[in-house]
Amino acid sequence: MNASRHLPKRSSALAVPPPTVLSVSPGSGSVAGGTSVTVTGTNFSGASNVRFGANAAMSFTVNSDTRITAIAPPGTGTVQVTVTTPAGISSQFVTYAYTQVAGPVLSSVTPASGPAAGGTTVTLTGSGLSGTTAVRFGSTVASSFTVVSDTQVTAVAPAGSGTVQITVTTPGGTSNGVAYAYGSVPVVSGVSPNQGPVFGGNTVILTGSNFSGATAVTFGATTATSFTVDSDTRITAVAPPGTGTVQVTVTTPAGISSQFVTYAYTQVAGPVLSSVTPASGPAAGGTTVTLTGSGLSGTTAVRFGSTVASSFTVVSDTQVTAVAPAGSGTVQITVTTPGGTSNGVAYAYGSVPVVSGVSPNQGPVFGGNTVIVTGSNFSGATAVTFGTTTATSFTVDSPTRISAVVPPGAAGAVQITVTGPGGTSAPGATYFYLAAPVLTGVTPASGPLGGGISVTLTGSHFLNATAVRFGAAAASFTVVSDTRITAVAPPSSTTGAVQVTVTTPGGTGGDLTYEYLAAPVLTALSPAVGRVSGGDIVTLTGSGFARTTSVRFGTVTAAFTVVSDTALTAAAPPGPPGPVGVTVTTPGGTSTALTYSRVPPPTI
Repeated sequence: MNASRHLPKRSSALAVPPPTVLSVSPGSGSVAGGTSVTVTGTNFSGASNVRFGANAAMSFTVNSDTRITAIAPPGTGTVQVTVTTPAGISSQFVTYAYTQVAGPVLSSVTPASGPAAGGTTVTLTGSGLSGTTAVRFGSTVASSFTVVSDTQVTAVAPAGSGTVQITVTTPGGTSNGVAYAYGSVPVVSGVSPNQGPVFGGNTVILTGSNFSGATAVTFGATTATSFTVDSDTRITAVAPPGTGTVQVTVTTPAGISSQFVTYAYTQVAGPVLSSVTPASGPAAGGTTVTLTGSGLSGTTAVRFGSTVASSFTVVSDTQVTAVAPAGSGTVQITVTTPGGTSNGVAYAYGSVPVVSGVSPNQGPVFGGNTVIVTGSNFSGATAVTFGTTTATSFTVDSPTRISAVVPPGAAGAVQITVTGPGGTSAPGATYFYLAAPVLTGVTPASGPLGGGISVTLTGSHFLNATAVRFGAAAASFTVVSDTRITAVAPPSSTTGAVQVTVTTPGGTGGDLTYEYLAAPVLTALSPAVGRVSGGDIVTLTGSGFARTTSVRFGTVTAAFTVVSDTALTAAAPPGPPGPVGVTVTTPGGTSTALTYSRVPPPTI
């Protein structure tokens, strides 16, 4: 306490007027006390006491005969402020109001980290910070602090380590904590590559330690164009323009690296382009192309002919990606860098393909057949699709024609589209996948070697049938419906069963057989003579009788019984006297006739 500051003591009688209190400022403060209050009035010299109600000020200073600075004691309510001097006690009813004050609250600290040696000035933001009496970093008191306003305090960090909580103490209490990290100074151990073009723009990898929270990367005196802290031991930075050999440094809240790790700026030859992928795109633009070559670092422009690319990205010294602008025809793409403008690589703008037809327009579900797709703008086509399935293969025959091998698909209709540099065609041609025919019945199932008989085929998917075959032999036929075909059996040179098949655009089907049979051979009748009244049992011998369908005496059908493939018996029907031809008929045909004679009964 200085010479004009006193503890309360008894007043002594002086021949001077008593003190007068005219005002106090501020007129209110925390119930916890501690608020600095300025008391103004007269006759304050020699003041021995300042009271807030019945409580003496925690301390006070007589600044002049008209001003006192006092620290309010704890209290409640509204109280009279009085000053005591040897001449007496002030009597004016000048009041001071005690108010409840919320404890301090911290919301942020900037910066949130610094070196272990301390000395960093941080800004604490929050509320209720007026009257701050202490700032602590963990348990360590700040080197110094300044109350800027009720919402802001600045403090100087003491030395420390690790992550600590910063708190603020006011008469209203102690705040919550906000984290502050003490860190180690960064160490740079290497850069790769350690050289690059004078115009910058290339990516450099910095390795070392203590990189977390890095705020700057510099190449000599120039800040990196941009950088990313990949980890505590790695930073990816884009070198700025520069010349000569410079030191690369990293700055974090803990300090600046000091290792003499260098990066050399070199003169770079002009850019060279070797390829572009893809080499074509739609006239509307928007295609992202990849340009490959050398000396592409520091690219400042990419042009398609005379038109600047919509955008571009330098990937590396050997690669740039660019978005094609709108255009037409074939143009030269060039790249410009501080080293000059590159050679050109060709890029073709194309029109959207148009599909107008497909032939044939139908085929089997298992695919594999070749179709011809017609239309326009097919040059450079990259895909042909049937619905959502890509063609097995295709060949661009001309700008108006493509030969494509149909992929497998489900039965039904699909749209064919063609994709080219100009885009994908709108649906313009329909292709029908057809199920293979199914054969369930052949009636009759056998017939003569000479063919010629009508055979009914039953099944499904017969519409648009293109062939019916008995073995390898084609038959004439008529499609009656999707489930029925009538065919004329072709002749065969050999007996036996052959497979019957039906072919449609959906494929070939059929696992049923038709049997070719030889005509029966009749070699003998016994007896060969009988009564005109009929009824005689005649034994026929020969071969091929197993499937006999009729026995005739002339044109009259006889009842018969097949005994074996070489014998059968028949009841001779009545008829006029004389000879008559007997024949045997099977699905293989009708035998050669033998003569049977009817004789009248004797006349008496």
